[in-house]
Amino acid sequence: IDVFLARSLLEKLYLFQYPIRPASMTYDDVTHLSAKIKPKQQKVELEMAIDTLNPNYCRSKGEQIALNVDGTCTDETSTYSSKLMDKQTFCSSQAASNVSRYAAAVYKKGELHLTPLHGILQLRPSFTYLDKADAKHREREAANEGGDSSQDEAEDDVKQITVRFSRPETEQARQRRVQSYEFLQKRQAEEHWVHLHYYGLKDSRSEHERQYLFSQGHGLAENTELIKSPSEYLMMLMPPSIEEENDKPMAPSNVLSMAQLRTLPLADQIKILMKNVKVMPFANLMSLLGSGTDSTAVLRCIQQVAMLVQGNWVVKSDVLYPKDTSSPHSGVPAEVLCRGRDFVMWKFTQDRWVVRKEVAAVTKLCPEDVKDFLEHMSVARINKGWEFVLPYDEDFVKKHPDIVQRQHMLWMGIQAKLEKVYNLLKEHLTPKKQEAQSAHPLLVSGEQRVNMAKAKVKQNYGQLEKEFQKQKAEMKPNDTSAKMDVSDICIKEEPVSDEEPMDTSAYEGMNNGMVNGLHVEEDSTDSLNGHLPGGCIDRVAQELKAFVSSTFKKQFVLTLSELKRLFNLHLASLPPGHTLFSGISDKMLQDMVLDTGCKQILVPFPPQTAASPDELKVYALWEAGDTYDQHRQVLLEIFSKNYRVRRNVIQNQLSQECGEDLNKQEVDRVLK
Repeated sequence: IDVFLARSLLEKLYLFQYPIRPASMTYDDVTHLSAKIKPKQQKVELEMAIDTLNPNYCRSKGEQIALNVDGTCTDETSTYSSKLMDKQTFCSSQAASNVSRYAAAVYKKGELHLTPLHGILQLRPSFTYLDKADAKHREREAANEGGDSSQDEAEDDVKQITVRFSRPETEQARQRRVQSYEFLQKRQAEEHWVHLHYYGLKDSRSEHERQYLFSQGHGLAENTELIKSPSEYLMMLMPPSIEEENDKPMAPSNVLSMAQLRTLPLADQIKILMKNVKVMPFANLMSLLGSGTDSTAVLRCIQQVAMLVQGNWVVKSDVLYPKDTSSPHSGVPAEVLCRGRDFVMWKFTQDRWVVRKEVAAVTKLCPEDVKDFLEHMSVARINKGWEFVLPYDEDFVKKHPDIVQRQHMLWMGIQAKLEKVYNLLKEHLTPKKQEAQSAHPLLVSGEQRVNMAKAKVKQNYGQLEKEFQKQKAEMKPNDTSAKMDVSDICIKEEPVSDEEPMDTSAYEGMNNGMVNGLHVEEDSTDSLNGHLPGGCIDRVAQELKAFVSSTFKKQFVLTLSELKRLFNLHLASLPPGHTLFSGISDKMLQDMVLDTGCKQILVPFPPQTAASPDELKVYALWEAGDTYDQHRQVLLEIFSKNYRVRRNVIQNQLSQECGEDLNKQEVDRVLK
């Protein structure tokens, strides 16, 4: 079915929803006597005739209503001139504030013509005539009770009048007055009615207007909105429903709707969540924000409304206590409350336990305020004090050291301010030993233990090297000194208990300055057992060349750091006594890489990079013998000039240098 968008009645077409009528009363029986509209408010008032001859119409009831409204006299101001309720007024209200997803459709000869609706109005009966009847009744009662009074009595009834001058209206008072219900009602009542003329269903003017429901031009240029993919077209017809906040009932202040929350900007979502929860781990915050939320943006927003305490985020004091507010318990201004709460948060950055009496003694605040501070972020323990409510979040601290460092600097600044305000003593600044022991346990991973052992060996390496050189010099006259074995060297070892972890880096310390199985000194070609024989060197070179060739045919581009890591993995897979265990220096490995047809790519990394020197040395296979050698060389030349290049620049350069246009798959293959 071809779909067309009709524009002739754009911003003019309304849908009226009438109330349900009796079955005996059809649409044709209804006669519109008058109609009027307030365009700004989109408010319509229709006056429709009632069929008084219908057998379902109660004539006596209609006469009684007309009598109550107009009384016995009839004039131009009478609502019902026929002394019978023969008409009814309908007033409109908006059915939906956002009608952009609704349209009127007309199907004709295999074509569907859509006209967007400008408004949807629900018509309901208006009972203003009852108000008029009540007013008449009150007037009659007042007339009966007042009676006739003489003119003399009216003259004697003199009252004193006090004249008062109104004060100048403040800005806050003016805003409250503008937002009041009476003011809004007055504004709505001030808009003038625009009278309309109603045309019946079969009127010629109605038939003429209905033709505008069809698209006047079928050209594609006038219907560009409908030139979309199927998914985009369905999204245009049925976009996600976003309900207006004003349409929802007001929830209590302590109740938060997650569906309504996710319609707000990210910063507002985080602020509302932190204000309600007070303390939250970063992982829980990401789960509440929903899938697809950028963690970097969340980290940027969370630092504006919260502070990091023991790896968890605690809402800032000025968010809970805004400016120009005060304590509900003591009336203390917000500035003093924020300072006291910051002191409690700072204490929890030093320790897991806080004593309430100590906080009250330092801040000089009432016990209720101090208790509120502590309940925000801690739990009371009998005979111990207040413990921080969440465990130490070590995962966040490990993953985001830059955030932790920045937060530490902020806490240092807050500590300096607190010292000046509260005149903190040394005992307040340093946690007690007993409390320090009760802090979160220090978890040491296996990798950390290995690094600690390596550091320990490096400290002792200088002494061991001196002893080795001393023994080597003493035995130099002897011809057998060249064949000295490492086992002859006496190394002073500390006794290791059964409970201590084994030092896994002793091999590194005995490996003559080897890092990850490779010599640090580039000029060193000596193994631990002296100089290698000529045949052994050839075998080592062959094995090393085979490893380098096979590795670069798989990887194409490697840093020296990654190559050394792969080489260590290769060594671990070899049987004991293999020739490669004789010791390979960095220089030997780099020379072999260059001998196997690879080249070093001098990538201009930024000067502020945190990469190690081995990570900055990049080697690439220059000729692999396949059809992409030329493309790969052009790509490597590009990266030798800039470490970050856009894809379109790469594709244009490849096309110019190679003289052929590569498709997306070929470019992806070269980049990979």
